[in-house]
Parts: sequence; structure tokens; C-alpha cells
Amino acid sequence: MSQISYSFVEKENPHGHIRVVSFDAEGTLVTPDFTLAVWHEAIPAFYAQRNGIEIDRAKEIVAMEYDKIGDQKVEWYDINYWFRYLHLDDSESVIKSCQDKLYYYPEVIEVLSSLSSQYKLIVASGTPVELLHYLLQDVEHYFTHIFSASSHYKQLKTPDFYLQVCREMDVAPEEIAHVGDSWQFDFLNSKQVGVNAFYLDRIGHDREGSLTDLTQLKSRLPR
Repeated sequence: MSQISYSFVEKENPHGHIRVVSFDAEGTLVTPDFTLAVWHEAIPAFYAQRNGIEIDRAKEIVAMEYDKIGDQKVEWYDINYWFRYLHLDDSESVIKSCQDKLYYYPEVIEVLSSLSSQYKLIVASGTPVELLHYLLQDVEHYFTHIFSASSHYKQLKTPDFYLQVCREMDVAPEEIAHVGDSWQFDFLNSKQVGVNAFYLDRIGHDREGSLTDLTQLKSRLPR
């Protein structure tokens, strides 16, 4: 994908007014339980069944294959890629089998409800749409747009991805606040292009711009 010029979002915004609040999905709105179950339990179970091997051996093999790609490549996030690579069928049934592991963080509904009356809310995630559909099923109505870097733009959550989001939303980077739990993909990469970035650190490492939960976000938004 070609690099995007900054010029399309260079709008006057003298007061730093936030128009859009953007959220990552996994680790931000939704706990990792569902996704971990899909990647590390359900997929190895289907692989073991298909190949007639023990589940523990299947987990080892699948984990080694994940590691060969690594989380710095877009294929790592693409569930359809892995089903083709591992010669598995019917990813939807695998995903559905893990729905009982879907949990939202306690403050999510209250925060989304409060912010949605003042801002446009969006999701900007690296998760493929096949999983986002399930991850956001109970909160999707709060969001005007849902962006998947891996599915919609075939890339990671790079600075370029955030500029794509700005263009789609027709706003300048400084008119968006983005929050997520990845120091690189959510905080550094969005901050690099001028987005108001917030690092969600639920463990409490107290890094620059960090929040310990989403309830702190509203008071930290530029006024």
C-alpha cells in the first residue's frame, strides 16, 4: 500500500477539539480469553482431530507455526490464512465454539455509553473481521465505524493505518483520540502521526500516557 500524504488531514483545529474516540478491541474492550481460546485451544483441537494426533502435540506444532510468522507480519492475525496453511475447514464453527469465553472488561459498557453521547466512537483494531464480529457483538451499536487493519487494509496497525482511518472519518489526526493496550501498535504508531494516543496498561507499569482502565479516559481527553 502506498504511503498517504499528511495533507488530506491538515485541517485547522486550534483548540485541539476531539471529534472521534477510537478503541482497540482485544485487551481494551474485550478480555483476551476468547481469542486465546480460538488460537491456542480450538484450532489445535481441530488440527489434532484432522491429523490423528494427541492434543498436546498439536498445540506444540501449531504454536511453532505461529512463531515462524510472528506478530510483526499481517498473516499472523489472519485466521483464514491459518486455516488454509494448516489445511483445516470451517473457521466459523471453530470461532463459535469459543463464544462462552467472551468477556468485556467491567467498565466498558458504562464508558461507551457515556462517551457516545459526546463523540463519534470507532474501533481501530488489528483483529480480523471474522473475530471482531463476535468480539463486538454486544457493543457494536456504540460504534459508527469498525476498522480492521488486517482485513480492510492488509497491513498491521502502522502509522499509515491510522492515516487511512483519519481519511475515512474525514478528520485530522489531532481530532482523534485512540486507546489500546499495545505500546507499539496502539500508542507509538498512532502518536507518530499526531493522534491523541493513550496506552491502556491494566497491569500498571505507569508508562507515558498510560491508563489503568477506561474510566480514566474521559478526564484525559483534551478539552
